[in-house]
Amino acid sequence: MRSIGLISDTHGLMREDALRTLEGSDLIVHAGDVGRPEILESLRAIAPVVAVRGNIDTAEWAAALPATAVVEAGPARIYVLHRIQDLDSAAVGCNVVVSGHSHQPGSHEHGGVLYINPGSAGPRRFRLPITVAHLEVSGLSVRFTQLDPGVLPKRHRTR
Repeated sequence: MRSIGLISDTHGLMREDALRTLEGSDLIVHAGDVGRPEILESLRAIAPVVAVRGNIDTAEWAAALPATAVVEAGPARIYVLHRIQDLDSAAVGCNVVVSGHSHQPGSHEHGGVLYINPGSAGPRRFRLPITVAHLEVSGLSVRFTQLDPGVLPKRHRTR
């Protein structure tokens, strides 16, 4: 396994450019707020999917989604949850944590653990970018792809 596609907060909207960006992934991780089961079906057409339940995933179909998941891929032991605020001791021993909820893409390392939020690939929230990410397993590095490069948050616009 070389590349893991990371997506979150689709809120029932599966963008064609998100699917194209995730092509070539060996696995796709969805960090919750899926919105509709068809979203997972679209992703499974590309690669195997690990998905967790987000706070909007309350319909009957979503009951099958776990609140958290652990994925092992080469040197990566990945803990997946929707809200980073719900991180608990079950993540001990993981070197990557993937979460969603905030719609804000970003990554940082703390205490030898890489924390990643792929951002939101669903409907625009506020002025946040629409993004997905890829985790390269061999070097535990993350790459973000902005799906709407012509639309930047106001604070990032240049005059």
